[in-house]
Amino acid sequence: MDVQAFVDNIDTMTCVISVEMKEDGNYGDIRLVAGNEAYVQSIETAWDGPKLMSNKFVPNSLYQNYFPKDLNFETVCYRAAVEKTPIHTYVHPDRFDFWFDLYLIPLKSEGNLHYCTYTQVVTQKADTKKMSNLSQDIAADVLNTCIKLSNTSDFSRTLNEVVKDVREICGAMICCILAINPLEKTCKVLAEDTEFSKKEKTMQSVLDEDPDFYENIAAKWEDTIGGSNCLIAKNKSDMEYIKDRNPVWYNSLITHDVESIILFPLKFGQELIGYIWATNFDTQKADQIKETLELVTYFVSSSIASDQLIRRLKILSSVDILTGVLNRNEMNERIDRVVSGEDHIRNLGIVFADINGLKRVNDDQGHFSGDQLLKKAAEILRTVFKRCDIYRAGGDEFMVIVSDTNEAELESLCAELKSNDLGFGKSGFAAGSCYVYDSQEIRKAMHLADERMYQDKAKFYEDHPELKR
Repeated sequence: MDVQAFVDNIDTMTCVISVEMKEDGNYGDIRLVAGNEAYVQSIETAWDGPKLMSNKFVPNSLYQNYFPKDLNFETVCYRAAVEKTPIHTYVHPDRFDFWFDLYLIPLKSEGNLHYCTYTQVVTQKADTKKMSNLSQDIAADVLNTCIKLSNTSDFSRTLNEVVKDVREICGAMICCILAINPLEKTCKVLAEDTEFSKKEKTMQSVLDEDPDFYENIAAKWEDTIGGSNCLIAKNKSDMEYIKDRNPVWYNSLITHDVESIILFPLKFGQELIGYIWATNFDTQKADQIKETLELVTYFVSSSIASDQLIRRLKILSSVDILTGVLNRNEMNERIDRVVSGEDHIRNLGIVFADINGLKRVNDDQGHFSGDQLLKKAAEILRTVFKRCDIYRAGGDEFMVIVSDTNEAELESLCAELKSNDLGFGKSGFAAGSCYVYDSQEIRKAMHLADERMYQDKAKFYEDHPELKR
């Protein structure tokens, strides 16, 4: 068949692709055999479309001459050319800022070479109608996810329900949503569901065993995906691709008996916020799973980003920006909860601490130095009062709530606090404490602790009158 003459009769950007089949049953090279004028121009002529690795179309070239190796691209080519399945898909590869409306039609095979047409319509904006053009089963799964995520008062619990649904859709052994923080170089399991039939380990246990999992493995996932919108490894050949791109991860997968894996990045806008993955899935349903997760991950990403934003706003509203400890508003709300009985504490300790010499530092060294002194004071308070709630009551005054304590421990903690050098000349802490058995007496404890702190502060300036300003 004259494939060049065939594609020249098509107006839309189209090429003919060949897939080589080897005697061992694996496929070999995938080549762009011929392209019509529109397709060749999309490569060779400067335009506002996707930029490829080469701007010269050479018939019968390996597709990797134009963009990196992509298992998803190879899969659709194999299905159309070898399995003779007509395919329509609508995708957004991460390597391009474009959406691709793709149509692949099987052509006749010649010996060990199998052919298909590859027609593409490229747009910069997504067509929501094409995104939602799903089969009834897939649409139901996606809709179920949307309803759960949009109608929840317990986001963490709902996310675990969604992960369980995804694992069941995939027929997988493990499904996990993993949040990543590139700045802190950390990973965190947001949700996970398992169905063990082998000695597989949970993602949480893997993270517990390898505190450097982000740097060793997860940081390389974007490169492993290679600019596609996901990674689907269905067999040994696909796993070899992972071995080549990310050998440390490959070894980890093999160690944990993983034979197949789906990995989808979770993005909000251009920001990568995490990944969802499923291991040892039903590879016979790979195409349906991919189509489902392409939309499910869109809604999951949006929900996670919204939850993270709400958490950040809550932190901003409750944390003192300068020192990083809780602010006065949060302190007042906590006291109200204790007084109302909503937050009941036995063996309660209250500590008030104030910085001796802050005014002198501000006057002599400037307010920047004064701010550094406040930050240093907060750092020392966090070190001394571990797992306690520390509040900036105002100015240079801090309050600490100590749970499950006694008078002797409080006195010891205050002595430890006062022994610290704040590093700005003769500046240090004045401190006062009070212990009560029942937290209903918290206001009384606050009054006495504050009074004792001022007594301590007065004694300091009696001993150092030259520092009083």
